Amino acid sequence: MQQIGVMTYDAVVIGAGQGGVPLAEAFSKAGRKVALIERADVGGTCVNVGCTPTKTMVASARVAYLARRAADYGVETGPVALDILKVRDRKRAIVKSFREGGERRLERAHVELIRGAARFISHDTVEVSLRAGGVQNVTSKQWFIDTGLQPAVPKIPGFDSVTSFDSTSIMELDVLPDHLVILGGGYIGVEFAQLFRRFGSSVTIIEHGSQIIAREDRDVADEMAKILLEDGIDIRVEATVERVWCDDGGRTISLQVREGTSTTQLLATHILAAAGRVPDTGALGLEAAGVETDKYGFIRVNEKLETTTPGIFALGDVTGAPQFTHISYDHFRILRTNAIDGGNAVTTGRPVPYTVFTDPELARVGLSEQQARSDGRTIKVGRMDVSAVARALETDETRGFLKVVVDAKTSEILGCAILSVNGGELMAMIEIAMLGKLPYTVLRDGIFAHPTFAEALNNLFGSLDK
Repeated sequence: MQQIGVMTYDAVVIGAGQGGVPLAEAFSKAGRKVALIERADVGGTCVNVGCTPTKTMVASARVAYLARRAADYGVETGPVALDILKVRDRKRAIVKSFREGGERRLERAHVELIRGAARFISHDTVEVSLRAGGVQNVTSKQWFIDTGLQPAVPKIPGFDSVTSFDSTSIMELDVLPDHLVILGGGYIGVEFAQLFRRFGSSVTIIEHGSQIIAREDRDVADEMAKILLEDGIDIRVEATVERVWCDDGGRTISLQVREGTSTTQLLATHILAAAGRVPDTGALGLEAAGVETDKYGFIRVNEKLETTTPGIFALGDVTGAPQFTHISYDHFRILRTNAIDGGNAVTTGRPVPYTVFTDPELARVGLSEQQARSDGRTIKVGRMDVSAVARALETDETRGFLKVVVDAKTSEILGCAILSVNGGELMAMIEIAMLGKLPYTVLRDGIFAHPTFAEALNNLFGSLDK
């Protein structure tokens, strides 16, 4: 392969994700000579195959759901039909718009975008296999790795003999599955389960653990399961797929599923593998740079995002940090503060909010009840059903509940779980109070406009005093 010389920079970012793009831009604005190496598309997981496309499709699914419920509100409509190609085209258009916006941002900042796959050949040099052909060697004083994750492939006998989908390819379907079986009941699994059920597919979730969304308190997981069951989704927990094969000339996929002591055969037209993601580090040549990873391939970093090799940093999902776009962006802020502004920012001591975009949304920040009890804290737990919220009754969106955990000694808000329409926005209000270290009584006694979902915080925090 043709060698195209050597280029030298002050800083190089590998991976154009939600942390990598603004970091490269910040270096350029600070007067550093910077390059951004990207083998696929600008925007990373979030823009191209994660947040942006999935939430665009979730919006289409909610419209279908509300159209079918129109009679509940006294509105008469005709039959509801889904055009999966229009849904896909809308998703593609929004992704394209976001991606091109990121590219223009880099151009305006005069960041050199190198399109190709990078592999370290020493601690200060990478070899880039260019998409346009040839090889470009790049050297730099500082490196920032932001290569993200990729879907894990299940290790199930026969799985490689059938056509399956991951969280990326499932969004490119041009036909609606008759029966979609989802392997994994985590956040990705439940979002896609509800989405395709609302599109009109039959959906089954197979989860090997004792509950879906395993990181949540049991009452939260049970309520989520109740909602999905109401939507017509089949959920099988403590279930294991023992093997997979094709019938009917490949038109039908069979799964042998063990649940306890019994084994059943499940038939599907499509399978979605949603049982986790793995770090995209295998082809980076990290050993040549002396960069250590853990046994799963995540890059080892300290609280300042420094790897085991001086001058090489990592950010985003590839570090094994909480795998959310806003955490990747926070990594950018930490690195900008330290590498450009000469600060001393760290990853520790920060809240980790997130929202699962089912309907209703599940939003969380801080400690769960289980985590707080495991830490040995003396706590008070407040809980309120969404059906007790005036605004929820008026809009006929009464599924779910609100839950908050408070330190009984200090009145400090430790965390919350909000399973409700507008759950992410309600969680953010509580997070702001946590950031300000306000006692829960401030929200208990606050004046919020009526009728809004926000005024539920009065009664939610008031329940702690009963």
